[in-house]
Amino acid sequence: MNGTRGDSYRSWLIGELVLAAVLAAGTAVLVVVSGLHNDPQPPARLAADTAVAVVAAIVAVLGLVRFQVEGRALDLLLAAGFGLVAAGTIAFELTPLLGADLPSAAEAWSSLAVDLAAATLIAVAAFVSPRLAHRHRALAATGAGIVVAVAFAWAAGRVAAAALPLVDAEGGRAPGPALAYAALALLSLAAAVGFGLRFRRHGRDLDRWLALALTLVVFADLHYVLAASPYLLYNDFLRLLAYAVLLVGVWRAYGYAEFGRAVAEERARVAREIHDGLAQYLFAISAHVSMLEAGADLDEALPRLRRAAEAAQQEARFAVLALSSASGTAPFDAALRRYVEFLTGDGRLDVELDIDPDVRLAPDEQIEIFRIVQEGLANARHHAGAGRAEVTIAHRAGRRVVVVSDDGVGFENGGDGAGQGLRNMRLRADSIHGGFSLRSAPGAGTAIEVVLRPA
Repeated sequence: MNGTRGDSYRSWLIGELVLAAVLAAGTAVLVVVSGLHNDPQPPARLAADTAVAVVAAIVAVLGLVRFQVEGRALDLLLAAGFGLVAAGTIAFELTPLLGADLPSAAEAWSSLAVDLAAATLIAVAAFVSPRLAHRHRALAATGAGIVVAVAFAWAAGRVAAAALPLVDAEGGRAPGPALAYAALALLSLAAAVGFGLRFRRHGRDLDRWLALALTLVVFADLHYVLAASPYLLYNDFLRLLAYAVLLVGVWRAYGYAEFGRAVAEERARVAREIHDGLAQYLFAISAHVSMLEAGADLDEALPRLRRAAEAAQQEARFAVLALSSASGTAPFDAALRRYVEFLTGDGRLDVELDIDPDVRLAPDEQIEIFRIVQEGLANARHHAGAGRAEVTIAHRAGRRVVVVSDDGVGFENGGDGAGQGLRNMRLRADSIHGGFSLRSAPGAGTAIEVVLRPA
């Protein structure tokens, strides 16, 4: 653990200890002053339980999103745990409260069974780290597991209500519910310690926030253990605070993770663009140098080498400008015209460019359209045997349209055609939310059309 992470962990640990001390002192005061006896009215419980259900559902959804991106078992278990909390709260607490009544004994036991299952999943999540290969299968199993767990809790609640009362002969809390809440407190404590240890090892923001929220949950459950009544509102306030902390922390942590993922994707995209663009020109420069080394005529090879070097320079400038936030299409137009000049320098292919100056392309559209045109013209030259091609970028029926057509040999529409090149063009059009279509027939040439998203 480096110095910065160690300092961060020590600061967090001190904060955790101070929070635990404050909560312990507050709990002791409440026990002495009021005996933790405070029966809430259904409207107050309805507001508290609604907030818990909503926050738990949001956290579960965020966990599922994170799992789909990274495939970590941790995120799936957290999503399952908080999904169970949301489902159990709705089924066994909110539903009876909507009828202006507190939950029955069977519903209270069912809610406890769901909470125990959820707390177990969250505690286990703190100590696992593998990634799952079959994400869709895992998601389906998780959804089915939540349904089964709620159904089992419903059945178990009815059995428990018949055998274990919620209150004793004097109207106080019976031992059964107290033991259940003690188990919940222990599970929450284990989860808090587990996420604290994860934060110490990895320094991830999510672990710190989870440990903090679960510390609050520990004392919320302890309030229930110490309560003189089976229904309590002090606990609900503390649980609401825990879920508020949880929502802020999870949202913040997942937001940072999504930002990091976006940065990684952008880096990969830049690397791909450099590879796909500059590699062509650098390969041409290398080929011309090899020809010179082999004794090629200087008067013929040097002009080609110069054109390839100029094209590589223009390509680099375009890539930088297109990947930046700068608007406008002047760099795009210049780069495309330079590429066409380079491509047609040997006279094998004649290309006509028709670019409407009123058509504005966003930065992400510029780079993808440039690559689509580049791929389309390369196919016309190398695969279709075309002598002439046209590139049109214009407005049509209020939409921005890009068309690349040639007079080559064509192919059966729906066949493999240009193979991987055609698939790449489709993927590039999809990446900028554009519609892609192709028209071709043997002996009738090929036309590629991209209809861009509304400007």
